[in-house]
Amino acid sequence: MSNVLHDAKPGVVRVRPDEAMMTNQRLPYFVGICASTAGATGLSMYMVVVPPGSHAEPHYHADYETAIYMLEGKVETRYGPGLRESVITEAGDFLFIPPDVPHQPFNLDDTVAARAIVARNQPQEHERVVPYDPASA
Repeated sequence: MSNVLHDAKPGVVRVRPDEAMMTNQRLPYFVGICASTAGATGLSMYMVVVPPGSHAEPHYHADYETAIYMLEGKVETRYGPGLRESVITEAGDFLFIPPDVPHQPFNLDDTVAARAIVARNQPQEHERVVPYDPASA
């Protein structure tokens, strides 16, 4: 999944993801920093790809914050009860998602993948992703 390279100084870890993993949200993630790759105890960081015209499954992150930096593409993130709110992010935008807020990103381009760097204050990054049914709101 990731090629972990320990640099010369103790405690410094360089990670180069060599392949994507499919997440519960149904998006490919390139895992960078987390408990399993770098021994992180308070954060995780990776790159997510939203394929052209695709979207994640609706979900929320139990008890942890998420920060996203858009590298390329244009994504509409629907969020809140019933996913009735919406925000559009493009390359250069940051997005903050508080704990327990349901959301679902949609790539608005049918020909170009959207890519973003995701950071969370949770080193076990995928263990507390909870599916969300918008009809339940």
